[in-house]
Amino acid sequence: MPYHFLDVAITPNVRLAQAEMGADQIWLGNYNRESDSFTESELAFIASRDSFYMASVSETGWPYVQHRGGPPGFLKVIDDKTLAFADYRGNRQYISTGNYAANDRACLFLIDYPRRARLKIYMHVEKLTLVIDPALTNLVFDAGYRAKAERIFRLRLEAFDWNCAQHITPRYTEREVEQAVTPLRERLAQLEAENLALRTRLEAIGE
Repeated sequence: MPYHFLDVAITPNVRLAQAEMGADQIWLGNYNRESDSFTESELAFIASRDSFYMASVSETGWPYVQHRGGPPGFLKVIDDKTLAFADYRGNRQYISTGNYAANDRACLFLIDYPRRARLKIYMHVEKLTLVIDPALTNLVFDAGYRAKAERIFRLRLEAFDWNCAQHITPRYTEREVEQAVTPLRERLAQLEAENLALRTRLEAIGE
């Protein structure tokens, strides 16, 4: 089947831009690469994220990008075409919420900075109340996360694509840094204890 992500992303003006840069022939043809249902690779990647960026478009044509964050895995996998997450209270501007009421199209960017991996996803967004589907609410709600959930966004996949690692600078969360330096701290503590023991023995010999 055709590479559906490009079916969605490439417009006549995109074709013109590609032709201007001599890249129009690169993206012609049938690549037999499915992108309208998630595979195990995408599902595992999504389930491990603690944040993503979500774009919408207003009724006046202006794009808007918002960061969404939460505990790892807060963006829940419902099935190979559906995701959902609890929308927690923020600055109460509700720009994304209003935009999706007029245009349900969204683009998500999920990035793993240490591994320099980026997944971009076209999706259709549906806003749900917290009481309309108790099973879904239980799935997306994290009782240990100290924030007020106001609604649920359920997202239906249109197409996805993986970006290359070029230009992604590795960055690490506080938790990842802590995990990386813990063995070094433990080894340092061991060496300091051994050094103290040696000094104590030398002082005893000197006496």
